[in-house]
Order: sequence, then structure tokens, then C-alpha cells
Amino acid sequence: MTRTDVKDQAGSTAPVVETGNTFDKYGSTNPVVKRLMAGFESQLDELWEKAAPKTVLDVGCGEGVLTREWAERLGDARIVGIDLDDPKLQAEWAKRQRENLEYRVEEATQLSFADDEFDLASAIEVLEHVPDPGATVAEMARVAERHLLVSVPREPVWRMVNMARGAYWKTLGNTPGHVNHWSKRSFKALLGEHGTVEEVRAPFPWTMLLVRL
Repeated sequence: MTRTDVKDQAGSTAPVVETGNTFDKYGSTNPVVKRLMAGFESQLDELWEKAAPKTVLDVGCGEGVLTREWAERLGDARIVGIDLDDPKLQAEWAKRQRENLEYRVEEATQLSFADDEFDLASAIEVLEHVPDPGATVAEMARVAERHLLVSVPREPVWRMVNMARGAYWKTLGNTPGHVNHWSKRSFKALLGEHGTVEEVRAPFPWTMLLVRL
């Protein structure tokens, strides 16, 4: 997987939001990063299998690598990936096509989809970047009928890891583009406003939730 670590949604009244840093943690050859990502992907796959989605909306789909992989798992069932209006992303989408897969430019707090249009809505490493995470999650819950699948960096662990490796000292370890920060408890509380948190996973250094709506 080569999904970049930057996906932001900006509303029309908000300042322009850049796509941020483009460190490819999924495709990194660094042995430490590879080990961490193996744990992340394993936990994500387990939650995906438990949800067993019939249709999927992937919010902040980035280059579409994970979205395309999920499209293959779904067979001929529908999956839609949305993200910013970014020519670089759209060029990547063109490389990752499938008959059951559609990409759209959408604003995450004002989705064009109907209530309960999808079985599951996901936001993988997205909510830490968005200007209004509460509104984003509310829209995801509106258009999804059964589940939300979400992950974010776990704080303050994430910042501590950055500082330990000598990164982002001027911002006390905050990764560029991260405008929201949650502990495992606070993230669970945010998602719990919209349903029952069925699973909490903590692959170091992330928090990952499966929420039943």
C-alpha cells in the first residue's frame, strides 16, 4: 500500500488546505516503519473482515491504493473513494480503476450521498487532518447504515515517537498537517456519539475503531 499520510477536507469558508506531508509510510523500506505498518495493516484487515461490508465509502482515499484493494475484496459490490480536488490524486486514481470502484471529489462535511447509502464508511488516517472532524464523522454516520471504520495517530504517543527520532522538535513532535489530536479514550468518546464502539485496536502508535451504527 502506498497511501500517503495526508488527506484533508476543507470547506468553502475555510482557508485552502494543502495535502500536507507526503511521507509514504505504507511503501517505506525502513525496517522499523515496515514492522509498525505490518501491525497496522493486520489489525485493519481483521476489523474489515469483522464488518464484512457490502458497500463502502472511503473518505480521504488518497491515491486510492487501499480503496482499490478493498474493491477487489468486494468483488462486484460498490465502493466509492472521495478526496480533495487535487490533480496529483486524480492522476493516481486513473491508474487504479475497477468496474465496481468510483472516485469523486467531495467535501467531507457535505457529502452528496443519501442517508444509509453505504454499508460502511471508512476514514483511515484522515480525521487528524480535517478542519471539522465532528462534522465529518456525523456525515459518515449519516450515509453509512451499519459501520464506521476509522483510525488516527494515538496521542501523545505519536508526538513522543516523533521527538524520539528527532523529528518536528519545533512543534513538539506534531506532524505537519495534524490539526486534531486524540488519546485512545477521547477518540472512542468522539465515535461513541454516533454508535456502539464494537472494537478498539491499538497497533502502535495508532488507535483504530470499528463502530456499529
